[in-house]
Amino acid sequence: MPNEILIGVSGGVAAYKSAALVSKLVQEGHGVSVVMTAAAEEFIGAATFRALTGRSVATSSFPPHEHPLGPHIELARQANVLCVAPATANTLAKAAQGIADDLLSTLLLSFEGPVLMAPAMNCEMWGKPVVQRNVAQLRADGVHLIGPEEGWLSCRVKGAGRMSEPDAIAAGIEKLLVARE
Repeated sequence: MPNEILIGVSGGVAAYKSAALVSKLVQEGHGVSVVMTAAAEEFIGAATFRALTGRSVATSSFPPHEHPLGPHIELARQANVLCVAPATANTLAKAAQGIADDLLSTLLLSFEGPVLMAPAMNCEMWGKPVVQRNVAQLRADGVHLIGPEEGWLSCRVKGAGRMSEPDAIAAGIEKLLVARE
């Protein structure tokens, strides 16, 4: 039976890399479901992920024709790993503080398996003490993080904040899947 992987896409320019990540995971034989925040939809369309996964993309906590338990419960129960890529400062803060005000943040609270987050943001944001406190809290809570990397950022500077490459994130997911077995 193939592994089921949930990919959460939050609103950052690095969302374009999530398409390559999803494609790689599908080609490796995994079942992949995608959850997008409203902000993510400003950077990449759900149609891209539907085409890559062959599945609908979850964007709402209360879709009209879903399972009565809600997508946050249904998706959480079927997945082996949850990966958030990109994980914006906003998403990291919500996860660290237990805020559940959209489908992805609610899913992060209801999912009981391993979580991998791939931060991506401006270098000034990444360096803020509050962001580092949130990262420390997530690590203390057992969340796995990959990156961010140093490199060229969309704000036209070089610095820490670049989302890890899809191959590295996929390898991190594989490591978590192996550890579960």
